[in-house]
Amino acid sequence: CCHPLRYSVVILDEAHERTIQTDILFGVVKAAQKRRKESNNHRPLKVIVMSATMDVDHFSQYFNRAPVLYLEGRQHPVKVMYTREPQEDYIYAALVTVFQLHQEAPPQEDVLVFLTGQEEIETLARTMRDIAHHCPSDAPGMVVRPLYAALPPAAQLKAFEAAPTGTRKVILATNIAETSVTIKGIKHVVDTAMVKQRLFRPTSGLDSLVVKKVSKAQAWQRTGRAGRESSGTCYRLLTEEEFEQLSPTTIPEIQRVNLASVVLQLLALRIHDIMEFDFMDKPTRESLLTALQQLHLLGAVEKQQRIQLTPLGRMMAAFPLDPRFAKVILAAKDHHCTEEILTIVAMLSVDSVLFTPASKRELAAAVRRKFMSEEGDHIMLLNIYRAFKAVKGNRQWCQENFVNSRNVSNAMDIRGQLRDLCQRLQIPLESAGQDTAVIRTCLAKGLFMNAAELQRGGEYITVETRQPVAIHPSSCLFQCKPAYVIFSELVQTTKCYMRDLSVVDQRWLQEAAPNYFKQDRT
Repeated sequence: CCHPLRYSVVILDEAHERTIQTDILFGVVKAAQKRRKESNNHRPLKVIVMSATMDVDHFSQYFNRAPVLYLEGRQHPVKVMYTREPQEDYIYAALVTVFQLHQEAPPQEDVLVFLTGQEEIETLARTMRDIAHHCPSDAPGMVVRPLYAALPPAAQLKAFEAAPTGTRKVILATNIAETSVTIKGIKHVVDTAMVKQRLFRPTSGLDSLVVKKVSKAQAWQRTGRAGRESSGTCYRLLTEEEFEQLSPTTIPEIQRVNLASVVLQLLALRIHDIMEFDFMDKPTRESLLTALQQLHLLGAVEKQQRIQLTPLGRMMAAFPLDPRFAKVILAAKDHHCTEEILTIVAMLSVDSVLFTPASKRELAAAVRRKFMSEEGDHIMLLNIYRAFKAVKGNRQWCQENFVNSRNVSNAMDIRGQLRDLCQRLQIPLESAGQDTAVIRTCLAKGLFMNAAELQRGGEYITVETRQPVAIHPSSCLFQCKPAYVIFSELVQTTKCYMRDLSVVDQRWLQEAAPNYFKQDRT
């Protein structure tokens, strides 16, 4: 293994993405650069930060007023159009805009529409196909192609295929199409100016996915999709005044998500003064304190003369996971179900392993019943993985069962990596067989902070913070009313929905964290 002092240049690419990992990396590299500079015995460390779109002044200031070099891009001119009035229903506005374009623009000019997620995309795709089917016979044809991360690879590739002559291709995409991919033939962009973002509220201690307006930087990134090959047009579904009120840049992930994994990583790097770490955009003190509290509840940190990792915390830091799931894997050692827990955690680490074509909803729901479990979604994921492995990922089986083969294959790769880590940490790889109760008990060891209880009126509230929540319609527990559940995440739309649930016993929660729950509540 090469010694760090052998390196004289570090390149940080795609800096604008500002993920948790990149922000920690910025701080660590800056500290390393400072240490090299202060030591006369070591060669200096040069840092090169690269990005197509970023707040240049902010980065330059953070890296001690570093010089900036601009390189000319190949962007073609894009005309930007705004609405005259604010749009209450951005999905309907997108539908109207696309069909106005369809009437006026030449058929060879394709359209890219930005939406927030799979459900919106499939609903709008179905509506657009119905309308296109009833257009006059002399009107150009239209093919509608969805594009989102959970879509199977074969379906994603259809978005990149050229439409037949005289037919317009309309792609309905999430922000996966902002920077990750380039699609030929796009002449027009319809930007709903909305995005789904992960948001953490320290007061409630809960993570959720919320739909909100994009930043100006994101809007301009989307606009650029219409000018990749030639001049184009971007239709923003907001007024120019509304656009000017958008935040200049996207809030960095480190300022809007749970920081438990950040704090765990920093402590593992022997950075003990978390509050004084040189973040490019410092998170709130409340967020950092909440992260420390969560790690303490998980048994990962202790405070003596200073905050430091416990032996359990050092083992948790070895896993590139949310600390709650690292705790679940380590708890599996005592419950003799490591094999099943590794599978469930790996399946939760990828995008949805199931897909539901808009035209086959009833068939998909019927086929899916064989995987479903009255004990919850985590056991259902285990059933899907076992079935996929039994048929060796057969492509026809995946199509017939509406299983995303690429995502399950990715889960298999992740599981293999987690299994290697367990062997390195000398964690026995044991199976619980058909004893699913012990698996759910183990999940409660890490997810006890994500617990909800049923109320007399039939609604759910989170056990500790008393926040109203509901079971997501996609869950196999949607028609059930178990007394207690744990969940992997919350999704905020019209309600605050729990996703990826398991039925648990209230006693398991109390045993998992006796100091967390009030005795009279559980």
